[in-house]
Order: sequence, then C-alpha cells, then structure tokens
Amino acid sequence: MKKILVYLVSLVLLASCVDEVEHENTPTGNFEALWEIMDEHYCFFSYKQIDWQAVYNKYKVRVSDKMSENQLFEVCCDMLSELRDGHVNLSYSMDYGRYWAWQEGYPKNFSDTLERRYLGTDYKIASSLRYRVLDDNIGYIRYDSFQKAIGEGNLDDVLVYLALCRGLIIDIRNNGGGDLTTAEMLAGRFVHEKTLVGYMQHKTGTGHNDFSDLEPQYLEPSSNIRWHKPVCVLTNRSVYSAANSFTAMMRALPNVTIVGDHTGGGSGMPMSNSLPNGWSVRYSACPMYDKDKQQTEFGISPDVSVALSDESTAKGIDDIIEAARKIIALK
Repeated sequence: MKKILVYLVSLVLLASCVDEVEHENTPTGNFEALWEIMDEHYCFFSYKQIDWQAVYNKYKVRVSDKMSENQLFEVCCDMLSELRDGHVNLSYSMDYGRYWAWQEGYPKNFSDTLERRYLGTDYKIASSLRYRVLDDNIGYIRYDSFQKAIGEGNLDDVLVYLALCRGLIIDIRNNGGGDLTTAEMLAGRFVHEKTLVGYMQHKTGTGHNDFSDLEPQYLEPSSNIRWHKPVCVLTNRSVYSAANSFTAMMRALPNVTIVGDHTGGGSGMPMSNSLPNGWSVRYSACPMYDKDKQQTEFGISPDVSVALSDESTAKGIDDIIEAARKIIALK
C-alpha cells in the first residue's frame, strides 16, 4: 500500500500540468473551469458510463454571468451530482456541496440504543476504540471513524486485553472513512504474511481512459501484536471511503468474515483543485479495486448478509452482532 504515496506525488505533478487556458472569475468562467477539472482528472467516467459532454450541455444553459453566487453554486452542485460519487464535493465559505445518495434511502442497520446496550457502561476506551468482552467470551471493538486517530500502543493494549477471547467482532458500522493509513495499520494486526489485498491505478493523462496498469496493493503484517483467531467485521450502508477499503482488505484475509449490509463504497482516492473564485472541488482521482480486480466504488457485499429487524430491535437484540457471535462460536 506504500505505493499510494508515489501515486499521490504523480497526481500532484499531473494536476500542475493543467492546460494553460485560464478561465475568468465569472460565473461562466468558473463553470467552465469546474467542468474541465473534472473532465481531465475524474476517474470513473467509463466505469459509470457517464457522457460528460452531455452533462456539460445539460447544465451550461443554466449558467449566466448575471446569476448570483448562490445560483451558480446550485448549478455546479447539480452537475457534480451526475457523477454519483460521495467523494465529489464543492465547497466555499457558506456551503458544502455533497452527494450522499450512496447511504440515503437505505436501511440504517444500526441503532444507537442497541450500541449502548451491548457496550454497557463499563466498556474500556483506548483512544478512539471502545471495547469490551461480551458474556460469551467474544471480544467486541467499536470504531466509528477512521478520522479518529489510534496508535500502535492502543492496539497492543486492546489485543492483549482481549487475548483470551475466542474471537473478535470489529464493528465499523456508520464509519464514513478518514485516514487510509490508520485503516491499514488496523488491518495489519490480522495478517501474518505479506498479502495481496487489492489493486490501484493512477491517471497518466487527461483522457477519460488514461490510466496506468493495475498495480497490486499488499498488506504487510504488523511488527506488533497480531490476532490469530476468528474475526467478524460488521458493516452497513454508511461504511464509506477508508472504511470501505478496510472492508476490502479484511475480506481478503482467510480468518475474517464480513457480516451485515452492503457498504456504501467510495473507492476513488480523492484529490482537490480550486476554481478561479476560490471554491474548492474534491474528486475521485485514482480507482481502487479488490483482490479480484473488481471495482468497489459502489460498495462491497458482505459474506453473510444480515439486517436489523424491528422485532429484535424492540427486544434489545442487534441481529448483526448476534449473527457474528454465532459465526465465531462455530469456528
């Protein structure tokens, strides 16, 4: 996975070699600049079968140099939503354009009330990890965001505390991502030899299909304490970005079972650029694949699909956690 750093350097160099056309700081100029940035750098046009020129034609007629800043922002955000990508955002001082349909309109398959019931009040906290031993001697770790830092010492302490458990549940439901290196650090505690976990490409030009060959991505085993027993990773539709990548990495390991709902996706490594008016646009620049060379932009299916039922929830039972406990009990 360390090759990602090389790719990011390449992307920075590529981004600095944008066409010399300078767009004026007008509504029309900013619209043109935004369309062009995406045209040259966005990585999923072919995969999503998007005719970006047709999108331009559709929204260009809504742009006028007499329009207000807010009106321009609305048009630009509407255009970007055609990409169906949670990593595509347009931001300025008073608003943040986003596409969240990857999680909206789907069952949540997570309950704050049930989370409190299973964690109780005497759970332990190691940085951003909350953990405890369940009453059937199965370890449970709740990690709700890879934006929240953890250290190697935290992981050592947690795994030592849970060492006598017969299995481990890692609950990343509602984890919208964050730092990919943190996801790799955690996943490295469950691999015992250098393991192929996916592939990656990076842009080599401004054409929609200008990409490098698929580059294998390997997960290296941690040099610290590692876990050898069964693991279940719990997912739902709100698992995205770095959490989606963590799911793909863990799914490549033989002692891991993914339990719950389809993840939200977000497999494009994001980059950013600026418009003449100072607005910032973020976009997916590098496509990432799983170990079978399959795109995970639209999410990852669990090994065992489980949903929360209203009946169980009313009884204080989390069907997804209970399914994971049964899987570990049978190992």
